[in-house]
Amino acid sequence: MSGKPTSGAKGFVLKRVQDPVEATDGFRVLVDRLWPRGISKAAAALDLWAKDIAPSTDLRQRTHAGEFSYEEFATAYALELALPGARDRLDELRALAAAGPVTLLFAARERSRNNATALLAVLVAP
Repeated sequence: MSGKPTSGAKGFVLKRVQDPVEATDGFRVLVDRLWPRGISKAAAALDLWAKDIAPSTDLRQRTHAGEFSYEEFATAYALELALPGARDRLDELRALAAAGPVTLLFAARERSRNNATALLAVLVAP
């Protein structure tokens, strides 16, 4: 996949945190639990670091250990996002996206199968 941001739906865009900041990014949200290596806070130009909706440490570690396929990870992550605290944050992000673009930032090298793509699927689900 190219180095270009992935257009999402309903006001969301997916982008690696390492990609250049652009005026069209709108509200920039890092959706990883861990701070990305080699990126300064100034370079990230974040409006929000949403650690509270990142995959749990257990889910992240089990996925990296190869215990889950991407589909199994996405399903387990969606269950975490259904918890009350996460639902509030999701509602906040949806409201922000209704007002203007929201860029969901992630550090994973894989652009099409990562926590941000799984999060986007939950955010735009009916």
